[in-house]
Amino acid sequence: MWHSSAVAIWRAVDGAGTTSLPGPTVVTIGNFDGVHLGHRHVLRRAVEVAESHADATGERPTVVPTVVAVTFDPHPISIFAPDRAPLLLSELPDRVALLRAAGADEVRVLAFDREMAGWTPDEFAQRVVVDELHAVAVVVGENFRYGHRAGGDVACLAEFGRAQEGAGHGFTVEGLPLDGSDDDYSSTLVRTALAGGDVATAAEVLGRWFALDGVVVTGERRGRDLGFPTANVPIPSGLATPADGVYAGWLTRHIETTPGQRWPAAISVGDNPTFEGADRRVEAYVLDAEQIAPGGLDLYGDAVTVEFVARLRGMERFDGLEPLVEQMHRDVADTRRILADPAD
Repeated sequence: MWHSSAVAIWRAVDGAGTTSLPGPTVVTIGNFDGVHLGHRHVLRRAVEVAESHADATGERPTVVPTVVAVTFDPHPISIFAPDRAPLLLSELPDRVALLRAAGADEVRVLAFDREMAGWTPDEFAQRVVVDELHAVAVVVGENFRYGHRAGGDVACLAEFGRAQEGAGHGFTVEGLPLDGSDDDYSSTLVRTALAGGDVATAAEVLGRWFALDGVVVTGERRGRDLGFPTANVPIPSGLATPADGVYAGWLTRHIETTPGQRWPAAISVGDNPTFEGADRRVEAYVLDAEQIAPGGLDLYGDAVTVEFVARLRGMERFDGLEPLVEQMHRDVADTRRILADPAD
């Protein structure tokens, strides 16, 4: 028997606890980067298993098992091959929130390190699934791998679960295709789509518009001087973003005292080649800001979410301000037209 320390195993993030659960639980495990439609398919099945779970006598248990999503931070690849670590589709607090919205009652974040990577498949199953989470069922993607050198798979975990029945700690295991195939729903496909500026395909896989969160910072104020004041949002390190270019989308301002306010926006991603900019950033111009607030919106220091709906064009360098401003007017008109579609 391995004796685990909850503090050593779990990382607390935005309400994701570190203490062991009394059980019973239905557990799903994965990186869940982006929490796309395939991930949500697995979560839905975990919820179904929890709701239909019966004890050994065939009677419905007094307490429906808690659905627990287990994810990793940092991404395991970043421990062994940082240069090959994938750009993430969501930061950890957002991933936790998305997992909860997808049906998880609780989210547990494994503090992945080299020591944990050395656990055998049986040690991982014992420490995480049995000792900490008291699982009666596990639901994962069919390609789920775990333990040292990814030595464990769905069949291995199912065998371990059956072997625990004599000690009263047995659990069942289901491995599901990610609602079609890994080619249809995968975090890699989303990253590839974003790298090509194809935010529409990214949205199809995610089941929502791809979005970036951040706090608006002060820029060079060139947009204001040109009649297009923008909210400048730094791009977090290690996070995937759409390819440089101009997009139609939405900007939502989050204020603690009021519900989020969402406005249509023309969005630029890049380093402002016309002005020989050095820093890559997201700049969102809210349409009709003067009608929203006299004198325009003051978003400096505000937390915002920028959603990407459609790509308008690639990033261009203009010979002077006049052609740039003319193009910006066209971008705003295109944004208005695209976002006028009720489907958006």
